[in-house]
Amino acid sequence: MGDSISRKLARWALALRYDEIPPEAIKEAKRFMIDSLGCAFASVDNHDMKQAFRYIQMLGGAPQATILGHGVKASMPDASLMNALTIRAMDYNDIYWEQDPSHPSDIIPAALATAEYKALSGKELLVGIVLCYEIEMRLCHAADPGVRERGWHHATLTQFASPLVASRMLGLSEDQAVAALGISGSSHFTLGGVVAGHLTNMKNTADPMATEAGVRAAMLASTGYTGPVELFEGKEGVFHVLNNVTWRPDWMLKDLGTDFYVTRCGYKAFPTEALTHQPITATLEVMKENGVQWQELESVLVETTTRGADILSDPSKYKPTTKETADHSLPYCIAVASVKGNVLPSDFEDEALKDNRVWDMLGRIKVVANKEIDSLFPKVKRAIVSITTKDGRTFQRLEDHAKGSPARPLSDADVVAKYKANSHSILSPAAQDRIVEATWHLDEYENVQDYVKLLVRDK
Repeated sequence: MGDSISRKLARWALALRYDEIPPEAIKEAKRFMIDSLGCAFASVDNHDMKQAFRYIQMLGGAPQATILGHGVKASMPDASLMNALTIRAMDYNDIYWEQDPSHPSDIIPAALATAEYKALSGKELLVGIVLCYEIEMRLCHAADPGVRERGWHHATLTQFASPLVASRMLGLSEDQAVAALGISGSSHFTLGGVVAGHLTNMKNTADPMATEAGVRAAMLASTGYTGPVELFEGKEGVFHVLNNVTWRPDWMLKDLGTDFYVTRCGYKAFPTEALTHQPITATLEVMKENGVQWQELESVLVETTTRGADILSDPSKYKPTTKETADHSLPYCIAVASVKGNVLPSDFEDEALKDNRVWDMLGRIKVVANKEIDSLFPKVKRAIVSITTKDGRTFQRLEDHAKGSPARPLSDADVVAKYKANSHSILSPAAQDRIVEATWHLDEYENVQDYVKLLVRDK
């Protein structure tokens, strides 16, 4: 019998070296770190993040790794959870969507907490960040259709990536890393119900919990604790149990170490669910191109995928009362884009959710499924937006590439500007600049602990 998929993945993750990673992939890892920190700093003072921080404080535990913004320490798993929660809370971090969607930056805290605890170098942390992307993004290709199309949340994939990232940072042996993957990967499958219908705090918590699970699994495996070694192909393993998809295991190992997927991941230009981005982009463009103001609009028709119409425009999405529902409401996002000319984190604060102008627009927005668009998905995530004015004019925009996607990438200046807009509430301009500069030079740090000391609020 040959090596299992788990062993092949573990062997590669443990063997990857900084010098083997192309400069463009290292650069992208730094850009995603800047972007992720901005997302985290933006949410530190949110009500739900304050609740989560109280929970982390209740747990106590060994002070092993730093909680972003706060500067206090918690255990590695707890710091990973809290930091992943803050990165994810605004729904503003990265996005990769092929057969399955994912947000690989949700896993960065698993690398950061363990690298800090082990006093690793900045180069080693960058290797860990790259691993987050390389493993998670390949998993997005592994099932046809994606497991999300069968009712499983993408955190189901993260439970396979996070233990390997943590294992590498903690210096586990190959057998221990295989065990960590088996421990985490056999116990943290996540229901798609966390992002269906009326949404709760679990919408942003499912993936961070899978990140936390991977760190716990690696710590447990470091003691010699064992887990399934044929997690994917073994009896009653992933391929056997999730059997209403066609598994493509070759994608899980495809071109590892020669083709770095991190350079293909997209950024979010808007703090909303991924399938809202093409419609938002199309709405902004069609109104700008034709000089139409929101007061002139009679109606807006959005054509999208069947899934987008289903999960993003059900009745609850026309009555959003919480951030979690609003940022997954296509009608609300289009209403905001129409009225305000952009969609920003502030548009999901309590007062903004009561804006009468936006509620007036909500009733004029219709979302429909388009079977032709379905036939292109997920390779092409097309949206068609048609606006009709009160004087009878109609304009249309077809959009395949949202702002921030690899086809319409954010520049370095865009990434930094987004980070600064997100972090201004807890960081002075000087502190913002120090963190950006430190991240661009992360590979020059001998000890990540010195870098992490900068990631604390100063206002």
